[in-house]
Formats: sequence, structure tokens, C-alpha cells
Amino acid sequence: MSKIATNGSVAADIAKGWKPNNYLTNMSVAYFQPDDWFVSPFVFPILPVQLSTSYYYIFDKGDLARDNVQRKPEFGKATPMMFGSKQELYSCEVDQIIIGIDQISTLNYQRSAAPGIIDPRRSKVRLATEQLKLHMDHAFADGYFKPGVWTNEWAGVTTTPSGNQFYKFSDSNCDPVKFIGDRRVEMMREGRRRPNVLALGVETYEALKNNASILDRVKYSGSTANPATVNANVLAQLFEIDRVVVLNSTYNKGGYGSTNMDFVCDSKGALLAYAAPNPAIDEVSAGYTFAWDMLGNGQYLAFDQYEGEKGTHTEFIEGLTSYTSKKVCDELGVFMKECV
Repeated sequence: MSKIATNGSVAADIAKGWKPNNYLTNMSVAYFQPDDWFVSPFVFPILPVQLSTSYYYIFDKGDLARDNVQRKPEFGKATPMMFGSKQELYSCEVDQIIIGIDQISTLNYQRSAAPGIIDPRRSKVRLATEQLKLHMDHAFADGYFKPGVWTNEWAGVTTTPSGNQFYKFSDSNCDPVKFIGDRRVEMMREGRRRPNVLALGVETYEALKNNASILDRVKYSGSTANPATVNANVLAQLFEIDRVVVLNSTYNKGGYGSTNMDFVCDSKGALLAYAAPNPAIDEVSAGYTFAWDMLGNGQYLAFDQYEGEKGTHTEFIEGLTSYTSKKVCDELGVFMKECV
């Protein structure tokens, strides 16, 4: 027979340590994205800058690549080499997010013995961080990963390709290794660098994993215990590049109160590029993320916490960032659309 609760018995249980509606302390549900799914830090290098807006030099490729050495005439000298340069502008704007904390309702969580799981201050700092990183992913997609950014742009088709077209990677006629190899040769000739990164939309990646030509190249490399598989590392080896990056980042494109999930970057796109391993003077890169420390503390992602107005019993978490995703060397990027 179950025990009938009375005011006295409830009071006695509370005195012994029982708490009604106690929150679980070992789990919660939050759809935070895995860190390695974010796009912006993993393709092009981040270049810290001291000024929010300024110029950088571009030395003339034609002058640099031309053989300007002359035969020295007897009793004379060679004509001095002409070496041109121009300036290009970058500009970093400041973006901000503010998240409020109600100090009164916060007491419920603090008194429920679960501050480690849903401490409003800690969780909202993480939320602000997630939002800023997602915002940077959108800047990456807009600055690099869409049609119209790169001069060297190709489109996938299912009929006989012509011009800047290729068989879609999902088409049985497509040989991606040859296609990427041809683009590699072009980039080496025009940009004087071998591409070292291939960024793939999620559907493009899946199509390459199941492409008949690629499967044929790896089918004898496995065994019963360790069957042949195609993953990002295998694709990097087949394409002779350093890295294959799958653009997994997702977002809700619906308004407040609705959910309409999609990938941040075109899931059917691909970008073959040379990305400088580290920013350096006299080094080229298809793109750079110019990042300005807007508070002078050396950080392009900055956070602050401050009190709200008196009587509101609120406080706020602020996140700031200042950066721009900029194409720097057009010859070092090849964008492929409609790959699937």
C-alpha cells in the first residue's frame, strides 16, 4: 500500500534532503554542434591584423614569373628589371551577440543541485561562442563557397560536358581523379602552387565515396577483416592533396519559433584551393581570414559579462568578433557547383 503524503510527511522528507522536481545532474539535451564540424578555422588560415581597415601589397605575378635576366653587354650593364605592385583593401567589421540572464529564475537551477549542467552563465557563454562560430561559417560560405566568387568555376552536368562543365561526381561517366588532376595542373601553371585542400559539401563527399571510378581504384586494397573503404583520407591520397575537408556545419534557416535545418555551405559544391599553411609575408594563399582584435587583447573572439539596469535583476553575456573572409589569389581557387 502506497504511503499517503501529508504536509507533515513532506516537510519531514525535505528535512532529510529530498527535493521535489530535482533536475538530473548527469545529462541534459543541447544540440551544440561538434567543434570539428565548424568550417571557418579548417580551410583558410586566420591572419591577425592590427588595424580594422588597411591595405596589403600584391606584387605583379607576370613580372615575378618572367625571365628578366639579360646578357651583360661588354663594357655595359643590363637594363634594370621592372617589378610592379598594387594595393588591395581589407576591412573588418565588428559583429556582436548579447544573451540575457534572469537572475531570479536562475535560482531554481542553482538550488536544484545541477549548476554544472545548466549553469546559466556557463551555458550562455558556450551559446554565444557557438553563435559566433556559426556566424563565421556563414562568412566563409559567402566569401569563398558559392558561384560567382572564383573566376575558375565549373558546373556538373549529366550530358556530354562542354566548356567549363564536367560529369557530375554521381554520374557513372565521371572520373573524379582525372578531373581533379587536370585542375591541379592548371593551378600549378597559372598560380605557381599545387592545390593542398579540397573542401567538399556533404552530398558531394557522399557522391565521391560511391563514385564507380574511385571504388574501382580502392577495391583491391581491403581484406575480409579490413574491407576497403573510402573516406576523406583516402580521397586526399587519390587526389594527391594534403587535406579533404567535409563541410558539415548546419544551421536553422527558419525564423524564431520555427525550425528548418540546412547545411551552411552548399552541400553539392566543392572548392579546390591552395591555402597557405601559415600566414606569412611573401606567401600566397587563395584566401585569408583577416581577424582584428577589436578590444586590443589579441583575441578576435571576445566575451564580457555585465549587469542590467537596476530593478530588472538581469545580467548579460556579450560576444564580439571582427573578421572578414577574403579571396586573395583568384588563380589558387577552383569552385565546382552542382557536383551531384
